[in-house]
Amino acid sequence: MATAQSKAAQSKGAQSKGAQSKPTPRKFIAQNKKARHEYSILDSYECGIVLMGTEVKSLRLGRASLSDAFATIDDGEVYLHAVHIPEYAFGSWTNHTPRRVRKLLLHKAEILRLIGKTKESGLTLVPLSMYFSEGKVKVELALAKGKKTWDKRQDLARRDADREVSRALGRRAKGMTD
Repeated sequence: MATAQSKAAQSKGAQSKGAQSKPTPRKFIAQNKKARHEYSILDSYECGIVLMGTEVKSLRLGRASLSDAFATIDDGEVYLHAVHIPEYAFGSWTNHTPRRVRKLLLHKAEILRLIGKTKESGLTLVPLSMYFSEGKVKVELALAKGKKTWDKRQDLARRDADREVSRALGRRAKGMTD
């Protein structure tokens, strides 16, 4: 009888451990802050990326640049261009080229949706960030539309106004008045 209770307790404990597992946090490698300023982001996708061994080792050191990067869709596959991953310092003749074209991994339905949206309305694909998720390198790819200069000015003005409001509320909460 004691064994039946201990088995039930073990199975209950195993169930609670699975329910309490926390999602692993993202370890960011690189972010494209310029893209958020230059484009208005309409939708974003998390996708895998095909890499060589020395590229992963270089990324684990936190070395990558997404500043001029963009993605294209060719023959039903998504490719990432102009991402700079420097050569791994301890690599031998198997080292990679820093600015090669890399394939992104998405579901077929997502690729078809992206093909339709990029062709119909002149939208573009821009990588926003690159990070590790559960030990695998992921790229956050955004469907974006280019901003005009007045859009950028409006965003800056709105951000400044919000900052001033939060400062005024902070001063007021501390009892400091102008």
